[in-house]
Amino acid sequence: MAETKPTSHIVVTSIPLFSHESSVIEFCKRLIQVHNHFQITCIFPTIDAPIPATLKLLESLPSTIHCTFLPPIKKQDLPQEVTMQLELGVTKSMPSFRESLSLLCSTSTTPVVAIVVDPFANQALEIAKEFNILSFMYFPVSAMTTSLHLHLPILDEQVSGEYMDHVEPIEIPGCTPIRGQDLPRTFFEDRSSIAYETILRQTKRFSLADGVLINSFSEMEESTVRALMEKEQSNNKQLVYLVGPIIQTGSNELNKSVCVKWLENQRPKSVLYVSFGSRGSLSQEQINELALGLELSGQKFLWVLREPNNSEILGDHSAKNDPLKYLPSGFLGRTKEQGLVVSFWAPQTQILSHTSTGGFLTHCGWNSTLESIASGVPMITWPLFGEQRLNAILLIEGLKVGLKVKLMRVALQKEEEIAKVIRDLMLGEERSEIEQRIEELKYASTCALAEDGSSTRVLSQLAIRMESNAK
Repeated sequence: MAETKPTSHIVVTSIPLFSHESSVIEFCKRLIQVHNHFQITCIFPTIDAPIPATLKLLESLPSTIHCTFLPPIKKQDLPQEVTMQLELGVTKSMPSFRESLSLLCSTSTTPVVAIVVDPFANQALEIAKEFNILSFMYFPVSAMTTSLHLHLPILDEQVSGEYMDHVEPIEIPGCTPIRGQDLPRTFFEDRSSIAYETILRQTKRFSLADGVLINSFSEMEESTVRALMEKEQSNNKQLVYLVGPIIQTGSNELNKSVCVKWLENQRPKSVLYVSFGSRGSLSQEQINELALGLELSGQKFLWVLREPNNSEILGDHSAKNDPLKYLPSGFLGRTKEQGLVVSFWAPQTQILSHTSTGGFLTHCGWNSTLESIASGVPMITWPLFGEQRLNAILLIEGLKVGLKVKLMRVALQKEEEIAKVIRDLMLGEERSEIEQRIEELKYASTCALAEDGSSTRVLSQLAIRMESNAK
């Protein structure tokens, strides 16, 4: 069968975080799958060097998707706080992005018709206007978090004082009311901070986009989608497209990992998978309590462990220290028949889709959340930073597909409490209802991606709109 020749070109950019880069790359693969007339070029800013996990992901791209990395910005020239480091790193990369886009527009054999940008790289929206190119923001997060970002300029006027001190629940259109304390602390803890001023300035730039793409699907966040659509009707230019669930499809390698081999020797739905994402980590105290809680629960577990980080902010896990040395004394020996602990990384999609996996203790990153839903695995929520508390609220109060670890003021847990929530999820009376609800969500996510599914239809509409801009 002859390969379809591309007729239009799309440019995609992100921020130098693997969770964002990987999500937008998977979106590109999905778009090509639905509409194979596109050629896509990813232009990624870098800090020091490209992310190794991203480079690994690029090895399996189809021939119509290419990726280039902009000249690296030196980390030593940026703030230490990760969020501001990313923001300034992207800002410093924008002149190089403009040059790359200009070169592509003048040399590409297919017309560049659209730019897809990360919301935290939205300076590119202004550049798109310079080149008279359609621009879309890709939110690799829930519709709930997207609604918060889109609604922030209004919230800024409505809410007086600090968000964290706000007594009344904060209303986000179409979403479960939240406490001020559940907002992402990096941005919302201090309204006079540079971080808050930065995100507020960025949200005011969102109106430059011709559309908003969200990594969710209508069947999962129906009320939020309805509110976004009502806002859309008052703005005929800026349309909302729900294109998810966009998740990593996993490795096709024949060689089975240690984790998968171990899972094959366990009973169906008997194992609790424990992971805090690609950059999340616990304090030493939390590691101790989680380890003892897992042991005390008596349930099988598979734990992806990283060295401790005593900060709530994103950790840098490039150090080569062995994380296993941070476990309580004798823990590995006492639990050798009960569980498996692996360092740094595990094939998450393979683990979640395995028949032996019956639960997921998660930090509630959106990629992990969608992967768990797509596999029909009930969750225990343990949010760490960013928008993860919002995701936990959606999972527990909105969708009711899991249980929560009740964080104390100092974010430390007693092992008895952890053991109880694990037993409740794996064996308790609520499990059957939780399992039924998440199986329904799993089915809905599969339907959304089907040939006539909601997300597939939306992607087709998006593709038609992009191609209409061909010169």
